Amino acid sequence: MLGLFPEIKTNNEFQLQADNTHSLYVEESGNENGIPVLFLHGGPGAGCEPVHRRFFDPEKYRIILFDQRGSGRSTPHASLVNNTTADLIFDIEKIREHLNIEKWLLFGGSWGSTLALAYAQDYPERVFGLILRGIFLCRSQEIHWFYQDGASKVFPDHWQEFIGPIPPEERADLVRAHYSRLTGEDDIARLSSAKAWSIWEGRTSTLLPKQSVVNFFGATHTALSLARIESHFFVHNSFLEPNQLLNNINRLSEIPGIIVHGRYDMVCPLTSAWELNQAWRNSVLQIIPDAGHSAFEAGIVNALVLATNQMAGQIGKGD
Repeated sequence: MLGLFPEIKTNNEFQLQADNTHSLYVEESGNENGIPVLFLHGGPGAGCEPVHRRFFDPEKYRIILFDQRGSGRSTPHASLVNNTTADLIFDIEKIREHLNIEKWLLFGGSWGSTLALAYAQDYPERVFGLILRGIFLCRSQEIHWFYQDGASKVFPDHWQEFIGPIPPEERADLVRAHYSRLTGEDDIARLSSAKAWSIWEGRTSTLLPKQSVVNFFGATHTALSLARIESHFFVHNSFLEPNQLLNNINRLSEIPGIIVHGRYDMVCPLTSAWELNQAWRNSVLQIIPDAGHSAFEAGIVNALVLATNQMAGQIGKGD
């Protein structure tokens, strides 16, 4: 079974001004003449970590990571201003142009899979292929499952802490109830909601409990951006038309895709990956039998590293 590649340092780090409000953190590592690959983090709002560089062979890939608007080291932190799916797609194109990249591979998990699909459908000529994990199509049934009724039945103990900041009379729409607090003026209510929202996601992301994952999601910096930006997107239907990503799947007919999904993913149930694979004939679905949602479960890591190695072979070394 394959593991992550060894730790590497960046070759280049910079801030790219996206508009009058947002400055994006961007980094490059690996082979400067290698195959360009863009890592798209989850959330929206989670941000990137150094470990994300390690899914790619640094001798074969030019590895590009960036923190999406309001996330990680991008500023202003947790901002909802000019923060939509279209804005993020605009940012990806701006990064590509800034780095003088003609085409690249996209690698994204969870919300990162959503953004990768949306970008590739807008700019198919700019994409070699897609490696996607933990498919999230941002449909209303997926939001309802995780934030209203579904995962709550698998994790009833953790669910009580998620709904704790919300009075019973507001629990018929928990996304909107949390959003009102996350965007309100009460600092205590905002942080309480952010922690409840983000820790719920951390606790449900792995097949077996993993405290390091919960700690990452529970950190104040991450919790505020994740909860505020996710709830902002979800109350606005992720700024997508209903079923947009499946309806436009024909735009990816010439683009190969590898889909990796945990059998017991409670955050993004397997049905979305199945439906995507059935609609996208140029894709391959790998169901990992002993994994949940996290990218760092052993079976998921193995499949993702195999996928990046396979794509490198298909695309060429880029020398």
